[in-house]
Amino acid sequence: MPNRRNAIYALMIMSLLGGLFTGRSFFFNLAYLLGGLMLLSFVWAWLSVRWINIGRKTRARRAQVGRNLDEVFIVRNRSILPKLWLEIRDHSTLPSHHASHVVPAMAGRSSYRWYVETPCLVRGEFQLGPITIISGDPFGFFLSPRRVDATSRVVVYPATVPITHVQLPIGQISGGEARRQRAHFVTTNAAGVRDYAPGDSFNRIHWASSARKDRLIVKEFDIDPLVDIWLFIDFSASSVVEEPGLQRIGRTGTVIPTSQDIPPSTEEYGVVIAASLANYFIASERALGFAAYTPYREVYQPEHGHRQLNRILQTLAVARSFSKYSLGQMLTLETPYFTRGTTLLIVTLALDPAWVTEAQIFSRRGIRPMCILVDPFSFGGATTSDEVTSLLRLAKIPLITIRKNDDIGAALAQRPI
Repeated sequence: MPNRRNAIYALMIMSLLGGLFTGRSFFFNLAYLLGGLMLLSFVWAWLSVRWINIGRKTRARRAQVGRNLDEVFIVRNRSILPKLWLEIRDHSTLPSHHASHVVPAMAGRSSYRWYVETPCLVRGEFQLGPITIISGDPFGFFLSPRRVDATSRVVVYPATVPITHVQLPIGQISGGEARRQRAHFVTTNAAGVRDYAPGDSFNRIHWASSARKDRLIVKEFDIDPLVDIWLFIDFSASSVVEEPGLQRIGRTGTVIPTSQDIPPSTEEYGVVIAASLANYFIASERALGFAAYTPYREVYQPEHGHRQLNRILQTLAVARSFSKYSLGQMLTLETPYFTRGTTLLIVTLALDPAWVTEAQIFSRRGIRPMCILVDPFSFGGATTSDEVTSLLRLAKIPLITIRKNDDIGAALAQRPI
């Protein structure tokens, strides 16, 4: 386009010079014609991107690695003038998100839409938008861009693997596992609601359901509560091991995988294991707590339901191993927040034996720790896990070891040693 404009400018100058030297009006008229053509082209290009509305609709602001993010774009021409062509350039940060599009000719007061389906390959939080609208004149002399700065965010949860069974250490709590039998008295574990029957106490009435149903509704309770489960994930910077050459988003972001397998990084394996365990326990209707330094301290008290799962997955989506604390220091800081009878699952890749001492202190306080060790030696680490494994056995702390390329679901279903 600059070459075309320069050619017209050169012709205009030559026409003016020809008119000045010859005095013939033809050359002046030609120069005026070329000048008018350039002015018309500039105004046309400017008007081509005006009175244009563009919208994007994302079906969900949350996605997951291995699934697709669906979007629909709608361009509306609000003027009565037609638009010969429009180029839509999307500046989203989501990897493999190719939403840019060329819109064909649009009549006045018309609209055009297209659909984009993006495979989610990388966990994290990403920006959708902004968008630049580009158009030009029919002669190809000028391009006129217009930037639409509206943006939104999308969170891509980490991938999860199906887990069929996890053998946990028995929590030291009165009653043990729930027997799912209805109690005639109030317990700490509400199981559901039913219609009011004569003899039910007033403290069992569920007033919100009663107002909604326009009749008295009472709560039912299980006899025994289930023990709480805590997930403690190690994101210490000193213990990360990964294969060289891994590509990351912006050098410090999450790993960009080159295949459908989990990237060869202990951090990514730890995230997938934690996300899979969270999904399994929430689906099993267990009260699940979560603690990690990602690198900021993130602690969620034990709760049931998908709300808790979404919070955990959202935290894991952006978690990075930048914490300056070692696993032993993190366990020391969180010791006061774990109650007696809790089952504590520690997902770690730390080979420093000092944290095993902290885990033994948990055992003495009535907390049952269990270690899921991502073996860094299988990822190219210089130190084997033999010392930590031996100390855990001496401390009678159940251990599951997961190595590179292991089937995580099968490994978690095996009996801890």
